[in-house]
Amino acid sequence: MEIEKLIEEINRLKEERNAIIMAHNYQLPEIQDIADFLGDSLELARKAVNVDADVIVFAGVDFMAETAKILNPEKTVLLPTRRATCAMANMLTIKHIVEAKKKYPDAPVVLYVNSSAEAKAYADVTVTSANAAKIVGKLDSDVVIFGPDKNLAHHVAKVTGKKVIPVPPNGHCYVHRKFTLEDVERARKLYPNAKLMVHPECEPEVQEQADIIVSTGGMIKRACEHDEWVVFTEREMTYRLSKLYPNKKFYPARNDATCIGMKAITLQHIYESLRDMKYQIEVPAEIAERARKAIERMLEMS
Repeated sequence: MEIEKLIEEINRLKEERNAIIMAHNYQLPEIQDIADFLGDSLELARKAVNVDADVIVFAGVDFMAETAKILNPEKTVLLPTRRATCAMANMLTIKHIVEAKKKYPDAPVVLYVNSSAEAKAYADVTVTSANAAKIVGKLDSDVVIFGPDKNLAHHVAKVTGKKVIPVPPNGHCYVHRKFTLEDVERARKLYPNAKLMVHPECEPEVQEQADIIVSTGGMIKRACEHDEWVVFTEREMTYRLSKLYPNKKFYPARNDATCIGMKAITLQHIYESLRDMKYQIEVPAEIAERARKAIERMLEMS
């Protein structure tokens, strides 16, 4: 089916099903263009609470669709393809959390939203890269168990001065791990007038070279501060920024910084998802109830 016809059919089905499309900033440009809501994990979690629709098509990865379902148990939440999963979220097991809790029984469990619903059920509070330092700073404990991204844990420890125990010890995002000091050096040479915006999932030595360390939502808020930026996160973020700030320049730090899970979704998948009402996200009631408390606590604290 041609792109124009696909978009026409998607819009028709959206109306028919009373559906909306929520998309993450890392989605392909053509999916960003048809989304009703576009944002980072925190923005999408907030939007999901007050959505006036019967069906949410989630153009993101599985843990995001689960979060939307947890916050909207009465709505139908669709993930357009089962291949849209997050390698980092899959690194964290319940065993990791339970073992850390044995060693640090009084430490609250703080989980990045990039985790499964099952893991979130063991959390005292969830966080995103946008609010992690703020929320950990507010907790009444000098030691926190934090998973699954060790680089975000490093950033939170640095900002808050607290002892942050990463679970698992080497949890990471393979996309952000690609960025190196050589990339920083090359960016400074190629774009001498640009500043560097770096995601806190990047390695600590790359964070240290940043002009600003921010989530994708933070990148959007702070892009107005300068005319040229090199963007150290998933490549498609530059598309979103360029659309929002057409008079500014944004360069991806690496063209191969692409998330396979995010890029698994195509317009064809979204069309088929709405047509066949697949793939429906279900979260067992007991897990959903416990996870919801941790997510709602995050929304309150941020």
